Amino acid sequence: MNRRAFLLSGAGLAALGAIYTLRPGASSAEAGEFEVTYTEEQWRQMLTPDQYAVLREEATERPYTSPLLDEKRTGDYHCAGCDLPLYASETKFDSRTGWPSFYQALDDAVGTRRDFKLIVPRTEVHCRRCGGHLGHVFNDGPPPTGLRHCINGVAMTFHERTA
Repeated sequence: MNRRAFLLSGAGLAALGAIYTLRPGASSAEAGEFEVTYTEEQWRQMLTPDQYAVLREEATERPYTSPLLDEKRTGDYHCAGCDLPLYASETKFDSRTGWPSFYQALDDAVGTRRDFKLIVPRTEVHCRRCGGHLGHVFNDGPPPTGLRHCINGVAMTFHERTA
């Protein structure tokens, strides 16, 4: 394969990836049946534009923009779409990636599926109750799981635990 053919095939793959990512109506919520469902219009009324883009259209918030990144109180992080508790503050760590990161989700809180949007396969994380896109999970986290749940802060709300 010569250089020109290599570059053209790479450009073609990039274009296909962009088309797949930008196709209308593509969301993790369409991947299955969920306990909490609303129409697209109802979701738009319930969520902020940023929350809608992440939870329903699988967008990614800009790194270092979420107030939850610096949240240090004891509590639980809930789905911004359906209020299901997702992550405990005790499992949060500073991954230095710009997004809230956790090494473990709460039991029966999230689902996963393979995501090929960037051509390289990743594992997408979604709320198991409403299907809202949360982020991705990677195998470069700390003990005890070795996982890094890299989660969009806008996809969650924080609920402080009181003693």
